[in-house]
Amino acid sequence: MSGKLRLAEGEAARTACARGVLRAGVDEATGEVLSRTVLAQRVGWCADLVAGMVAALIGAHWNRVDVGVLACGVDAGGRRLPSNAWMALRRLGWTVTAPQGVRVNDRVVRMAQEQAGRVLRSAAWRAEVTAGVLSTWPADPRRRTPAEWDQVRASIPGGEHLPASIIKSRTRQAATFAKANGRLPVDVFELEGTPRIPRMLLLAACDRQQATIERCDTDPAGALLRLQLPTRPDPRGYRDWTWVACRITLPPTVPASAVLHLPTLRVTDGTVRADLAYTYPVPKAARTGHTVAVGVDWGLNTLLSAGALRLGKDGRITALGAGGQFRAAGVLAKQHRLRRQSERLHAKAERYARLLGGRPDEQLRAKHEVLAGEIRHVSDRRQNLNDALAWAAARWMVDQAIAARASVIYLEDLRSLEAKGMGHSLNTRLSQQVRGKISDRMRHLAAEHGIAVVTVPARNTSKHCPQCLTPLRHCKAPDRPTTPGWKWASCANTGCGWQGDRDHGAWRRIAARGLTHQAKTVIDRTNGAMVIRSVVDDLEANAVVTPSSNASRRDRSKTGPTRHKPPRPAPRRRRAPSPTRPQSLAGKRPEGHAPTGRTRLPRAAHRHQSVNTTSTPTTGHQPRGAALGAGFHLHAHATPPRWETIPDTQSGSGSLS
Repeated sequence: MSGKLRLAEGEAARTACARGVLRAGVDEATGEVLSRTVLAQRVGWCADLVAGMVAALIGAHWNRVDVGVLACGVDAGGRRLPSNAWMALRRLGWTVTAPQGVRVNDRVVRMAQEQAGRVLRSAAWRAEVTAGVLSTWPADPRRRTPAEWDQVRASIPGGEHLPASIIKSRTRQAATFAKANGRLPVDVFELEGTPRIPRMLLLAACDRQQATIERCDTDPAGALLRLQLPTRPDPRGYRDWTWVACRITLPPTVPASAVLHLPTLRVTDGTVRADLAYTYPVPKAARTGHTVAVGVDWGLNTLLSAGALRLGKDGRITALGAGGQFRAAGVLAKQHRLRRQSERLHAKAERYARLLGGRPDEQLRAKHEVLAGEIRHVSDRRQNLNDALAWAAARWMVDQAIAARASVIYLEDLRSLEAKGMGHSLNTRLSQQVRGKISDRMRHLAAEHGIAVVTVPARNTSKHCPQCLTPLRHCKAPDRPTTPGWKWASCANTGCGWQGDRDHGAWRRIAARGLTHQAKTVIDRTNGAMVIRSVVDDLEANAVVTPSSNASRRDRSKTGPTRHKPPRPAPRRRRAPSPTRPQSLAGKRPEGHAPTGRTRLPRAAHRHQSVNTTSTPTTGHQPRGAALGAGFHLHAHATPPRWETIPDTQSGSGSLS
């Protein structure tokens, strides 16, 4: 770290990550300037050494017993394990050494232990879920009975709040293994196998003897990273390690007062990329005490529908405006085109793999490699498109909350949404939406303004009326009777009479439910997000939106002639006489009633336009400009006759003679 963050009252520490690129470096021992290629090569040598030690450490402890020992949080003596993964592994005695003949310092070993410890700790949760699914294997893996659902949730720690989609995905994974091997897997370690080790350097596990980072004194938008890198792929001694100074350009999203942390380095396409973490103060978001809230409803074609509600002192909830919608039809259409292209490429690649069948056919192998490269290219395009869409939707949503001066955003919880029974195309579109990315980006952006993001249950949000909780009747929209779908909703209660877009009714229900249940807001221990887990009937009865008092419901249709209104009275004349005309051109209004209008008509009045814009009256005012074709306002031109716009073309029928 380059300093210590100081927090004031009402502030909280926020840690974010920014991406940077190491374009060059300077070897401090020789003064040589390292190009991008040379720098990437030296960082790659160090990453290869770390990856080899990580693979050896994970391979030795990739089993249920060792992962359980690390996950329990205490060592053999009953002492609590440190939070840092490399310190926890050293407390347990899980050490690793460099390859024979290679000399590395202790900080490089720390990076390997930190990376291995994080992988082993992340496997503990998957092991618990998989063990619960295997111990309560259903009679039909494709469809569990209610009793079987209760059994599997009871066998998983925290399974009562676990989304059903996670349990189903683990069930399908185990069923695929059983179909291929004729038996169920023993645990997740047999089901998944040893994970792939990425080439990266976790500099956060090091101290100043291996890497340092400081802000540049001359340029506030830059930082200087110093780290030790090997000069050869197999360093034989400490002399083969030298200090390299690299400058990182900070993006404008990093505040000037933020505390910088040591980054994580990755080598991608011959370039060293840095994931730079930084900590900065933000307003603290409150769990309760909200009076203005924004509700968000998910949609398929309309990605987001949102609006604001206000909770009054008397307990009544009123709407602040009609709400808005975030539409991304063009981006979603491109996303679906890329998805279909990716499916076709995968089908071709699988066909080539079956044709190869282990045969040494160089022509088919070359085609298969070309298809693999195209698949990676399309996957990168889809990922970039999803990231851009997630950031745009989250930014729009947070801007709506800021404009409404809301202190909380209530988000519909669709983690357990299952796409089924809607056709192959629609099921795929629902399954591949970027709701998770949008939620994460929304929490990140809202935290900068002290706005809380709380997920609420989605049950009956689109089914009941937001004003009286009566079941709604869904039909086609009145302005789009030929559009497929049931976008319009109307209340069956004659005393209420609410009707509108069902997505607008849904965000009203979500925001009202959140305001009435805000005392039930808890923090999820797995990800630290705020969530309302269940709906209370007594509180739900008060989650109704009161119609605005200024909304008139009387029929405003015209039933008779318009009432005659008297003309506007003439303005009062000046009571004081005007000053005398000055001798010069500049001065005040001349004396008397001298005309101040145009002295001559504009050029448009003298053009030949063949027709007049208005008919010449016989009595009263004689319009000069209009009679000559300049229009009533002297600048409006008459439309030429139709026969002047028809081109004079010759007939092409020819002669029969």
